[in-house]
Amino acid sequence: MSLPTTIHVVLPAWLPAAVDLSRSFASDEDKMRLAIDLSRQNVDARTGGPFGAAVFGPDDRLVAVGVNAVVAQATSIAHAETMALTLAQQAERRPRLNRGADDRPCGPYTLAASSQPCCQCYGATVWAGIDRLLIGARTEDVAALTSFDEGPLPADWMGELHRRGIEVVRDVCRDEAAVVLRSYTALGGARY
Repeated sequence: MSLPTTIHVVLPAWLPAAVDLSRSFASDEDKMRLAIDLSRQNVDARTGGPFGAAVFGPDDRLVAVGVNAVVAQATSIAHAETMALTLAQQAERRPRLNRGADDRPCGPYTLAASSQPCCQCYGATVWAGIDRLLIGARTEDVAALTSFDEGPLPADWMGELHRRGIEVVRDVCRDEAAVVLRSYTALGGARY
């Protein structure tokens, strides 16, 4: 046996066809509905958990999307947000999306997450260079409707993001996001 040196994580095969790249995502609701739709399709296809995310760049341009693939890919880092952020960073060829090679601002970049980010995705949001975070369902919705443990966040997590220049907009299409969480649990939950 040799020491692993490559990380290979793949999103579901249905994903590219599920995104209309010609569509406009001008409003926060448009952005969130894409993230929620991806979470719904992930549940319906039984390819992962009930979480979807999308990263938008300047002029509301869609940069990347992600869905939860933890079980399918056998890695705890395959959350929707981390997948979308990683793919956006690779597409833009920089680790901080909102800072160019010359370290000048080049945003804004928005992350739309169908549910409030867990502790892992919260940290990834800070370091990825996101200017705006749109949240659908809240952590308490995830806890009430699924068996997921979202982990600890700072007591003033929204204030911490604000102090770092990240605007947080909560409850964007919250009820629609909660429907997907309920559906996931009704289908048997964490078996996929």
